[in-house]
Amino acid sequence: MRFIKIILFFISAITYGQKPVEAELVKTSDLNAQSLISIDNFGTVYYVSNHVFHKKDLTKTITFSNLQLGDLFDADTFNPLKMKLFYKDFNTVIILDNRLAEIYKIDFNQITPYKNVSQISTGYDNTIWIFNQDLQQLELFDYKTKNSRVQTVPVQSAVLDLKSNYNYCWLLTEKFLYVFNYFGSFIKKIENTGFTTLAINNEDVVLKKENSLFYLKKNEDELRPIKTGNLMINDFFVTNETLYIYSKESIKEFKLKTN
Repeated sequence: MRFIKIILFFISAITYGQKPVEAELVKTSDLNAQSLISIDNFGTVYYVSNHVFHKKDLTKTITFSNLQLGDLFDADTFNPLKMKLFYKDFNTVIILDNRLAEIYKIDFNQITPYKNVSQISTGYDNTIWIFNQDLQQLELFDYKTKNSRVQTVPVQSAVLDLKSNYNYCWLLTEKFLYVFNYFGSFIKKIENTGFTTLAINNEDVVLKKENSLFYLKKNEDELRPIKTGNLMINDFFVTNETLYIYSKESIKEFKLKTN
């Protein structure tokens, strides 16, 4: 059995790069949540519990919920002054300020032409990236003018995840990981060999496959496994070379050594 494990390890190393990314455990914190969204540089934790959005800092926890819109499908906190909550069942995005006060509501049911949105992520200025399920294409949507500034060519497989910063957008489908710049220009694509979710670290990418994480540096195509040990990964988030993994009512913080 041990011999088989050794063989499998070397096969994995050849497939995903010969130098694993070391992950040093820094600390563990308690959290009882439905899902972890993010953690900022000040230690503020953004998470969802019972479809209610929470912002927890060192002194208090504040929340936002909208029962009329049903279950909260996803949240994007890349810009803490314009956080986006996506209520997929009602095809609606709510934008919050840093006090979790509603500052804008985007109801795609009321927009012409109608957009059936399945994924959202932050954009620059007054825009958000959306995936139009009916047209099978990525759009950079200006929610003030209610028009799409950019529309990419349609993709040919189901979309699994969408992440972005002000410079790039990453679209993970069952077949490929697509990368676009903020103009919507296609940069590259990488074959998806079983990855289901992603997180971004500046302009690097962390991908999850089953219960393992892999690191992909910008301008590289070689995936490197991250050594997190035998740890159940419910959710994960990466910022400034720090990896957060939510597992079994706790957050584990790791320092990544990517060089």
